[in-house]
Amino acid sequence: MGSSYHTLILFYLAYYLLCTAHLARALPNDPTEGFVELPFNTSFYHIQKPYDLPVDQRYSFINGVHKLWVYSTDQPLSQNSPTMPRTEIIISGYNYSSGIWQFEGYGFVPNGTSGVCIMQVFGASPPHATTSMLTVFNGSLTYYRANVLVPNIYDRWFRVNVIHDVDASKVEIYIDGVFIFEAAGRGGSSHYFKCGVYSQIGDSYYMESRWKGIKIFKKM
Repeated sequence: MGSSYHTLILFYLAYYLLCTAHLARALPNDPTEGFVELPFNTSFYHIQKPYDLPVDQRYSFINGVHKLWVYSTDQPLSQNSPTMPRTEIIISGYNYSSGIWQFEGYGFVPNGTSGVCIMQVFGASPPHATTSMLTVFNGSLTYYRANVLVPNIYDRWFRVNVIHDVDASKVEIYIDGVFIFEAAGRGGSSHYFKCGVYSQIGDSYYMESRWKGIKIFKKM
């Protein structure tokens, strides 16, 4: 009787701890805790856009909001590039090859934008080019195309935190401060963050995303 009682108590204790751990990860928190915020201004990024257009025809920065848009019929970033059309903020001032890095920003995707990557961790081992991609398909925020992270993302601001632990080879995704998804890294010797709109297969004719409050963090 005593042995069974103690076994039952241990079972419920283990169950309670497991539920508490899951609940803690499902509640909003600050994923930047323990990280150091780095300087971020125009010297740390540049805009990629269709090569035959001036920047101001696909990008604006007004009242702290970056607005980036592209059409499915636009040209790629360079004349000989085989890639799809894009307008992206390239955070080239913080290329990294090791350590734990984090992107934070508030994104907005208007209704109708679909078949597009809005944020990525660039760099990976061949045959891959990217370690992480946040995409939008038919109103859902997805990880690449396989995992739906948020089923209805249109027409609202949402906080995005992406943590890339290069040495542990993993990526963590937080939306509105809530842990959503963890994925394995993809190797590579050089990485950087980027956000905006980058056409994917099945893209809508017009694609747009807006970003504000962009910050870069590193765990020291």
